[in-house]
Amino acid sequence: MKEECTHLDQIKVRSTDKHVCEECVKTGDKWVHLRMCLVCGKVGCCDSSKNTHATKHFHSTKHPVMRSVERGESWVWCYIDEIQAGEITA
Repeated sequence: MKEECTHLDQIKVRSTDKHVCEECVKTGDKWVHLRMCLVCGKVGCCDSSKNTHATKHFHSTKHPVMRSVERGESWVWCYIDEIQAGEITA
């Protein structure tokens, strides 16, 4: 595990107005928390959710950095380096 994220230069999107996991909505499922890809802006459910759509998005796209879009949270996670990579405010 690395101590510093080397993927922050890939951040293109910092905020969203989406407050649903669109994949869960399509199937009628519920989610626990929402995460947003900082490369393309896709919003998906967290790993505590049944469908883990945010992580599935990483596996299919290899977009390395995401953030929480929960109220009061601004942390960033890097899937590749497996570390909390900082914070972003909208």
